[in-house]
Amino acid sequence: MAANDNGKRYSVFSIRSVKGGQSVWVRAGSAWVNRDGSMNVYLDVLPLDGKLHIREASRDAEPPLATSADTVTGAGEQSGER
Repeated sequence: MAANDNGKRYSVFSIRSVKGGQSVWVRAGSAWVNRDGSMNVYLDVLPLDGKLHIREASRDAEPPLATSADTVTGAGEQSGER
């Protein structure tokens, strides 16, 4: 993190693979950079696969479109649970 990133806001996502090779981005929380360059992460949900994706927050409420490079591998499907 650069020194000028103090207070910069980030969005936290959990990216899940679904049938057909598509990805679903679920907003998981927010993060902020502290003065010392460390980061505070506040989660609203916990990812099922233990993986989080943090990116600079945009003004748009929608998560970015997923590409094949963004697809999370190894994310299994739930066995009939809802």
